[in-house]
Amino acid sequence: MNGGALLQGALSGLAAGGVYAVFAVTLTLMSRLVRIVNFAQAATGMFAAFIAVWFASRLGMPVWLATLAGIVVGALLAALIGWIAATWLSEADLSTRSAMTVGPFLLLMSLSYIMFGNKPQPFAPIFNGPAFTVAGVVVSWVTVITVSLAVIVAVASALVLRKTTIGTKLRALSDRPTTAELIGISSKPLAIGVWAVTGAISAVTILIIAPTQSNDAVSLSMLIIPAAAAALLGGFKRLDLAVVGGLLLGLINGMVAQINELALVRSFVPLLFIVILLLWSQRKEVWDAAR
Repeated sequence: MNGGALLQGALSGLAAGGVYAVFAVTLTLMSRLVRIVNFAQAATGMFAAFIAVWFASRLGMPVWLATLAGIVVGALLAALIGWIAATWLSEADLSTRSAMTVGPFLLLMSLSYIMFGNKPQPFAPIFNGPAFTVAGVVVSWVTVITVSLAVIVAVASALVLRKTTIGTKLRALSDRPTTAELIGISSKPLAIGVWAVTGAISAVTILIIAPTQSNDAVSLSMLIIPAAAAALLGGFKRLDLAVVGGLLLGLINGMVAQINELALVRSFVPLLFIVILLLWSQRKEVWDAAR
């Protein structure tokens, strides 16, 4: 194994790393602002993207119009789930609210099989071709766009939370929900808005990445696992570490794929990432118990 092959693997893994980072940022936003770990995040994007393909292939819509329609569907789907959570689970704890999202995850998977079958969908690439070359390794436009999208979403979210009135209200609701409501901040519309925005971002992400990888319902929905591992690096609180975690996970995955002896464990990299982070976060308690 030479350094060139590892570099090629790392750069090829950056495209997936960008996707992990985007979903990790949306998971972190959901956890911070509406007290929920949304296991249906990637499934919502998957279903919206499948709808976009259906609009283009069955109804004859132009690809750009079908793409916009799919993004709107993603936002509305997420907003509907958010409305359910805000209406009936507003007082529930984080564990209960997070467990609720397993229901939409399974429902969207089942609906996708019923409506579109179990075969990969014929996605038309939105971005295609090489962007530039690094040390003889070609970096694609998909890689550039996904990594840029992760950074843009994280920076834009941080600016909105710090510089705008809506961001101030959202931070007040996440830090002191009872006090915020007592002074007149309505939590329900803001929470549904957060759901809708993250749903639209999920749809955009899937529409970009789907033409370049396995694009069946299971593969796309299960992107939530490495994304959750990436979000764990920042404790579901820090947006910057969520981006770093996603890109790091993509780089590791890409390099592992280049090593024949380790290729079989590639699927377990996110799980190992999670275990290591959990052990590291609990190191003080473990060392105290050992003493």
